[in-house]
Amino acid sequence: MSDSLGDGRGNPTATQIRLYERWAQGGAALSLIGEVQVDPRFPEKPGNLVLGPTTNRAAVRELTHRAAIDDAHIWPQLGHAGALAHPPLSMPKGPSPLDVEGLRCEGMSAEEVAALPAQYAEAAAQAKALGFTGVQIHAGHGFLLSQFLSPLFNQRSDAWGGDVRARTRVVVEIVAAVRQQVGPAFPVGIKINTSDQLVGGLTADEGLEVVRILDGTSLDLIEFSGGTYFPGAPSASDSLGGGPYFIDFARRARPLTRKPLVTTGGFKTRDQVVEAVASGVTDAVGLARALVLDPALPARWISAMNEEVDDPSFPRFRDPPPEGITAWYTQRLTAIGEDEEGDYGLSLQEAIAAYQGRDQARVQNWRERFE
Repeated sequence: MSDSLGDGRGNPTATQIRLYERWAQGGAALSLIGEVQVDPRFPEKPGNLVLGPTTNRAAVRELTHRAAIDDAHIWPQLGHAGALAHPPLSMPKGPSPLDVEGLRCEGMSAEEVAALPAQYAEAAAQAKALGFTGVQIHAGHGFLLSQFLSPLFNQRSDAWGGDVRARTRVVVEIVAAVRQQVGPAFPVGIKINTSDQLVGGLTADEGLEVVRILDGTSLDLIEFSGGTYFPGAPSASDSLGGGPYFIDFARRARPLTRKPLVTTGGFKTRDQVVEAVASGVTDAVGLARALVLDPALPARWISAMNEEVDDPSFPRFRDPPPEGITAWYTQRLTAIGEDEEGDYGLSLQEAIAAYQGRDQARVQNWRERFE
């Protein structure tokens, strides 16, 4: 998840460090820090972390030290927002120029695309040096590498555009560059969309072809998710209904690769998780909102495997405004990082005001640091 808990200068805060410590203490096998940027010119939000020359190395080392306890892993989700970069901080650029309602961006030059593998590799090397136990390359949810995979965003006519294999080329190049930098034993994973859930976007059949291509790389793990943050696009929870969203895709993908698979999205009960893993369709399950409601959920589920156990009780919101539910859960992340989730009682409107106000306050800090 994008926790939005950085300090506005690309560095972790005490609240963010405590959040990942809480999840490790709660039994999570692997925590992924969403939206760790490889290029500060294209952030998703001003609360993102950045791995680069200005990184506060001591603060990151404290984060990795406290989050990698009890055999837990902590990985940065290396990303670049591309066309979805936060407008107050960026002149967004994607694979191709776009000018549609709610989204306008320039297209990247061939030189800018060719520079991406080195950017990701340098960030991965820094992650390894600072104590992260692996890295994940973010190629989902409509951010830059997801945009390259999508025919809706990627309308290039050069070597990085065209059929699925050509659109996947830059991702394969990034994986190779990262592997060369971090060595054969350091875990490298990727998160990809099963589909964009948009007319003209990446389809499930194309997503399966991406899996076939990635099976030929040095990746250690492939995570399945879906949907985009394209303005006006429905979220996975809105468009796919209840229950695990992408387990059917994982079932189709399982014969196509021998790499470990993670399926994320819509898991709300222990029975769903146990069934998914026991079936062999997926090797692990990713939890998001469930771990915001109960940061010790994995330990609680495991300790009571042969007993009845209460699953999280998910709140219901009537007619939530755009970003409202995201804001509510994000502000609860803050409460967990401050050990105050027991007193968390923000309404949607209060959460939105706090969420947006915090971002606005950090914009100037980001500009000063990365001008």
